[in-house]
Amino acid sequence: MENRPVPNIAVLISGRGSNLRAIVSAVRAGELRARVAVVLSNRTDAAGLDYARTEGLTTVVIRHGDFASRESYDMALVTELRRHEVALVCLAGFMRQLGAGFCDAFPNAVLNIHPSLLPSFPGLHAQRQALAHGVTLSGATVHFVWPELDAGPILMQVAVPVLADDTESSLSNRILVEEHRLYPRAIQRVLDGGWRIEGRRVLANAPAALR
Repeated sequence: MENRPVPNIAVLISGRGSNLRAIVSAVRAGELRARVAVVLSNRTDAAGLDYARTEGLTTVVIRHGDFASRESYDMALVTELRRHEVALVCLAGFMRQLGAGFCDAFPNAVLNIHPSLLPSFPGLHAQRQALAHGVTLSGATVHFVWPELDAGPILMQVAVPVLADDTESSLSNRILVEEHRLYPRAIQRVLDGGWRIEGRRVLANAPAALR
């Protein structure tokens, strides 16, 4: 296994890039066997780009406002990511919904992390939604990306208790700590192989002796 080439991954961001930092830290610590080939953003002012540059990573900005349609924007992303020969695309606070053309270009090779226990509370302000509904458990989900919002098969989840005195900020911060632990592990699971998707479920392949 260690003799295999280290796979290239891309990390797509729109903001501060805290999960990008967690991914890079896991790579540097030897906990994630991957190479961050490119950090791509739709915003020139994304703070995570500055961090990526200080780490010597390749950064690219493709602004969605420069394109007439979501489809043309998605295809520009596909072209750039293929240029970097990435095996896996990791969305980390990338605030653009990707369409069928993008997902078809990287079948079962696009991940996202979301701050709730999906399918509960998809979309924006998941922590605010959790508090408004009075749930006692929230958490984080890493899932494969389908064109429908936060609807792809669930890869890994972690639960975070909702405390009686939680605010949106305090709950968000505790979930974020778990996101940073979860995402590198989920990425490694995908890169290791030995899984398949049946319907909406991610399942482990049966051992060869049992097939």
